[in-house]
Amino acid sequence: MSAHQYITKIIDMSVFSERLKLLRSSRNITQTRLAELLETDPRVYNRWERGIATPQFDTVVKIGDILQVSLDELAGRTENLSEPKIHNSELLNLYHQVDVLSDEEQNALILVIDSFVKRSQMNKILKK
Repeated sequence: MSAHQYITKIIDMSVFSERLKLLRSSRNITQTRLAELLETDPRVYNRWERGIATPQFDTVVKIGDILQVSLDELAGRTENLSEPKIHNSELLNLYHQVDVLSDEEQNALILVIDSFVKRSQMNKILKK
């Protein structure tokens, strides 16, 4: 048995496509939005979820980053489906970029986010 045949037997791509769809939908991300984040055509992405085509490895890594899962979880090698820490994919993308900001800029960002959170909490209290 060649190495290629061996790998093909181990990795069932239908599991990948099912897992991809499950993880994407559990995070309330549309196919179109995930394709946009991956900078790919939505029709190409749709083929991945239907199991007709498979993304290149670097794209699979990017999918894992966006959905906040390990490659094992994405491939169906682990059963536990983790909940994303940040559900909004745009906020998640910005979150990953925050470390390059200066300390001063990060502190300003903390003040802005904190004010929005406190305002939301106050609105909830006042509505009761």
